[in-house]
Amino acid sequence: MIIILGCGESGFGAALLAQAQGLKVFVSDGLKIRESFRNELIEREIDFEEEGHSIIYDCHPELVIQSPGIPDAAEPIQFFKEKKIAIISEIELAFRYCTGKIIAITGSNGKTTTTNLTHHILVTAGLDAVKVGNVGVSFCRSLAAGAHQYYVVEVSSFQLDTTDRFQPDIAVILNITPDHLDRYGHDMGRYAAAKFRIAKNQHKENHLILYRDAGIEKYVPSMQQDGPQIHWVETTMDDSENVSINGETRFQLQQARLKGRHNAMNLACAAAACSLLGITDEIIQRAVDSFVNDAHRLELIDEINGVQYINDSKATNVDSVYWALDAMRTSIIWIAGGQDKGNDYTVIDPLVKTKVRALIALGKDNSKLLQHYEGIVPVFDTHAMEDAVRIGSQQAFKGDVVLLSPACASFDLFSNYIHRGNEFRSAVMKLKTEYAA
Repeated sequence: MIIILGCGESGFGAALLAQAQGLKVFVSDGLKIRESFRNELIEREIDFEEEGHSIIYDCHPELVIQSPGIPDAAEPIQFFKEKKIAIISEIELAFRYCTGKIIAITGSNGKTTTTNLTHHILVTAGLDAVKVGNVGVSFCRSLAAGAHQYYVVEVSSFQLDTTDRFQPDIAVILNITPDHLDRYGHDMGRYAAAKFRIAKNQHKENHLILYRDAGIEKYVPSMQQDGPQIHWVETTMDDSENVSINGETRFQLQQARLKGRHNAMNLACAAAACSLLGITDEIIQRAVDSFVNDAHRLELIDEINGVQYINDSKATNVDSVYWALDAMRTSIIWIAGGQDKGNDYTVIDPLVKTKVRALIALGKDNSKLLQHYEGIVPVFDTHAMEDAVRIGSQQAFKGDVVLLSPACASFDLFSNYIHRGNEFRSAVMKLKTEYAA
C-alpha cells in the first residue's frame, strides 16, 4: 500500500500513476481537495481523506509519497519517519516507472523559462517530448497518461529533498541564490546541497550542466570518479543582443521575445542540453525566435501612450528583480512589494538608483520598502493593484516602462503570483479603456 500526503497536482498525479501500476493507494490531504481531483478519485475508486489526517495513522504503508508543499516538520511526516517507512517525492516515484530520457532542470531562478525553452527546442527538432514537474502537469500524471521519448522536468529543491534513486540523463543547475531558506534553517549550504541532489545518482554516461559565475562554484560537491560528465557554461551578450557561449557567438535575441542577460543564461543552458542530444544551432535559433514564454515572466501586457506595461509577477525574490531591472533599456516605474521573505534590497540598489524613476510599493505592509528607498527614489505607498497601476501611469513619461516585479510573495493581497499578475493585466486594460474613452 502507498500513502500519498497532499493532493495538489503532484499528489494527484502520483495517485494516478500508482494505481496504473497496480498499487493500492490512499490519499490524505489536510485541506479540502480540489473538486475536479476529488471527483476523479471517486470515479477511479481511489480511497482518500481530506481536511485532516486521521485514517493514515491506522495504515501500514510500504511507501509514503510526500508532496512538495508539505514540510518535513509536519506531523504525518514525522510519524512515518519514526515508523522507518520510506518517504519519497512524486518525481522519485515517476522516475521508477519512466522509460524515456530525462532532462531535469533546477535552480533558484529561471527554471520554468529554461524548462519551457528546452521543451520547445526539442519539439521544434521533431522529437517526442513533454514538459512536466513544476510546469504543466506533474511527472507522474504525464506518465500515467502514456509514455514519451523525452521528459523535460522542472525540479524544485523540495522535490529533490525526498529523492532516492532519481537519475536524470541530463541535469541542469542554473544558479543558487537565497530562496526558501526558512525551509533549510537559513543555511545556504543545506539549500545548495538539496539542489545538487539532482546529480547524486548520475554516472559517467550522464551529463551535469552548470552555469559558471551564478553562485554555484563554491557549492559544487566532490563528485565520484564515475560521476557525471560536467559541462560548465558561461555567456555574454552584446548591445546587439548577440549571445556568446563559452567565448563563441552562437545565437541572437534580436527577433526573440526573450530579453535580458538572464534569458541569455537560460538560453545557454537550454542550448547546452539540447546540443548533447545532437540538435543543431540552426534549429535552436529557430526555436528561440518562435518561443513564447509563460505569462507573468517579463510579459508585455500593452503599450499606452508610449509607455509599456510589463508583468513580471513571478519575480518573487530579489535576484529575479535584479535581472528584470537589468533587462530594461529605458527608465522604469517599478511596482514591488508583498509578503517579504527577509529580502536584502541592497544588492539591487545600484540598478534602482540608475534605472528607476519611481517605486510604487504594493502590499499590506510596505514599511520595509518605504524605509529602505526613502531618499533614494520617490516612493508611493499603495494597497490595491488599480491604485498602483494608475500612479504608475501618472509617473511615467513616454518611452518609460511600468514594471510589476514584486521581489516578494503574493499572499498578503493575492492568492498567488498568477492572481497578482492577472490583476495587473486587468488594471492595465481598464486604464487603456479609460484613455480611449
